[in-house]
Amino acid sequence: MAGEARQKGLARPDWADKNPTTRAVWRTGIAVVGGLVLAGGILMIPYPGPGWLVVFAGLAILAVEFTWAHRVLTYGRGKYDAWTDWLKRQSLAVRLLVLALTGVIVVATIWLLNGFALVGGWFGIEWPWLGSPLFTSAG
Repeated sequence: MAGEARQKGLARPDWADKNPTTRAVWRTGIAVVGGLVLAGGILMIPYPGPGWLVVFAGLAILAVEFTWAHRVLTYGRGKYDAWTDWLKRQSLAVRLLVLALTGVIVVATIWLLNGFALVGGWFGIEWPWLGSPLFTSAG
């Protein structure tokens, strides 16, 4: 029974199985929506907020129709749980170090994406070091 439910798709509506075209439309829609949510989640991982939650939501959407996504979701959830369990067992110093490294990654990413120069420009602050080396102007 579980294999049959997995093969049909746990949340596939009856209309999606009427013919090969509707099934292709359903699978394409799931792939596009799930892929966009997954990509958005991956972009949000380094920032404070729901990055991992959105990644797992994207994988859950894809897992509705794709077995590989279900396997990745199960594996990823296990690794995420193992990481958080490991982090809970560490001393305060290690947890603060992980927090500091996360902060460095966030600041570096914002700088590389020119976020500091953008916000500085709103307030008339045009310091050269705020600008990203990726977005230097040639003239």
